[in-house]
Amino acid sequence: MTTILPQHRIERVRYELAKRQVTVSKVEKTGDGFARITFTGDTLQGFQSQSFDDHIKFIFQDAAGNTVMRDYTPLSATAEHGQLTLEFALHGHGAAASWAQQASEGMQAVIAGPKGSMIIPAQQDWHLLVGDASSLPAIRRRLAELPPSAHVEVMLLRSDSAESWSLPQQPHWQVTQLTDDEALLTALRNWQVPEGHGFAWCAGEGGLMRQARTVLLEEKQLPREGVKVAAYWRHGEADFHERLV
Repeated sequence: MTTILPQHRIERVRYELAKRQVTVSKVEKTGDGFARITFTGDTLQGFQSQSFDDHIKFIFQDAAGNTVMRDYTPLSATAEHGQLTLEFALHGHGAAASWAQQASEGMQAVIAGPKGSMIIPAQQDWHLLVGDASSLPAIRRRLAELPPSAHVEVMLLRSDSAESWSLPQQPHWQVTQLTDDEALLTALRNWQVPEGHGFAWCAGEGGLMRQARTVLLEEKQLPREGVKVAAYWRHGEADFHERLV
């Protein structure tokens, strides 16, 4: 049995679930198909998000006045200043993308959650991050909190038409951007598991993530406690989220 050192041990924390009314205070188009929107509000006092892949419910009104809910990862949050930043993909014709395209200072929305955090320590011997546009905010947040000396490999799936995504770079970080599912799975199969105790994190479309789970657990034989795979969306369904490992 492998001994998990204290610096590698995952911690799970729970929060009191609350709904918070927030107001748009800043909209920034990042230039790579995303909008970074900052919200403020006194209700954000006490807001907690301790893990890079926490998710909240973002609740808003669409153009027809219908209430819509979508899952988002907090890109950053400063509870003492009452600020929360989310990153929205602007591609496609979904309700959230349309809302973000039209977002301006003073618009209001509601957030709920997160329910809790799964805190994966940064002091792993290596980190594997695999995802697509839906998980890019979580990956960006993770890279922002990892030390430059960390051993990191990132595999990103983007559409042919999407611009190359901007990510921070460090000497020990390798970032690969791929444009089809099979190329991503091939890259994952060709990936050599580094020595030491690490963590593999994957999130994206449900069908593809199930295949990624098979590669990591069965072909690479990674321990389940060192893997997290989640479906952030699924073809033909709205507001879908499922934990697979």
